[in-house]
Amino acid sequence: MVASVTATASKLRARIYALLRYSDPTPAARQVRVFSLIVLGIGLLAVIVLSIDELEHGLRRILRITIWTVTFIFLAEYLLRLWASPEAPHYDQDTPLQARLHWARSVEGLINLLAVTPAFLFAGGYAITGADTASVFCILWILKLGLHAPAFSTLVRVMSNERAAIASVLILFTILLMIAATAAHMLERIRQPEQFGSLPGAMWWAVVTLTTTGYGDVVPLTAGGRIVGGLLMISGIAVLALMTGILATGFAQEERRREYLRVWEQVARVPLFASLGVVTLSEIVGKLRTRYYPPRITVVRRGDPGDSMFFISSGEVEVRLPNGGSVALGEGAFFGEMALLERQPRSASVATTKPTTLLVLYASDFYEIASHIPKLAEAVEIEAKRRAEENLERQTAGARR
Repeated sequence: MVASVTATASKLRARIYALLRYSDPTPAARQVRVFSLIVLGIGLLAVIVLSIDELEHGLRRILRITIWTVTFIFLAEYLLRLWASPEAPHYDQDTPLQARLHWARSVEGLINLLAVTPAFLFAGGYAITGADTASVFCILWILKLGLHAPAFSTLVRVMSNERAAIASVLILFTILLMIAATAAHMLERIRQPEQFGSLPGAMWWAVVTLTTTGYGDVVPLTAGGRIVGGLLMISGIAVLALMTGILATGFAQEERRREYLRVWEQVARVPLFASLGVVTLSEIVGKLRTRYYPPRITVVRRGDPGDSMFFISSGEVEVRLPNGGSVALGEGAFFGEMALLERQPRSASVATTKPTTLLVLYASDFYEIASHIPKLAEAVEIEAKRRAEENLERQTAGARR
């Protein structure tokens, strides 16, 4: 009895974890994310409107009730995420209590905790009035929006991977800032004692100039100060370009890594590839391109150049033959190989019948791989001959009728 209850609770926890996972692709999980975003938007709108002092008492009361409701929805979400956190793969070696403590201390856990802080303020009789309080709620709730960003985790990884280079740029920024502020303070303090009479005042001008913002509220008047300002502007452009280059390179590398892993996962589903070794598979993965198609989309048309072949990672396609017949191909099958091997236009049209993920291998890459992986080329040729014989039999049977 106890074991049955434990198993049921474990299944329910796994289900809730999947529904609340930000990257889960299932329709139910997407609906949960949409609902969360709608609630977040309603809450933020209510907080913003509540900061207007001229509102009527009735409307103000409605807005307060709305904020109460949104807050307790976030509280329920936090408790569910905390309860389901042991299902996270990276906590599989921890006990449920350890997993929940680790999640509560993570960035995701802290942001969700900050979003429910108003509930504790409500319990203490905290009044939601005034623009200052409204801004606090906006800050606390807007952080949840970052968790829904598709590239939020990617940004965190890029910042972690490039932390040494980013720290070097920040150190360079600080050095330039202090040198320029000190020089401006020495050169401009007599002419402009209010703006450059202290290092903090000079540092404000240096920050505005180094970041190329240029408010124009403080400008150097002496020749030496203008020279320092000009050099600082050029340095600011160089520093920002360097930071942009570091982040862009980091994002490109991270995206290539993620794409490689995605393609590897798709390739492993194709039986033709699964039988090959890891080294061979890694070479093939580098050549394949993933394409996602919705239902009822024509992938190739009869008469198109045979410049590529396709492997079905998931979904289903329908091959529309010239004699009016059709053949359905499912997960693990491939098509387009006959035109590619014979280097002739495509002899049939192919369309998806359901959401389908295809792996595309272009002709140049195919022949390059086939030159040193004969097993792959042989398997493709055997399958092409088999399909050609089946098509010939269908045409013969149709002619007899």
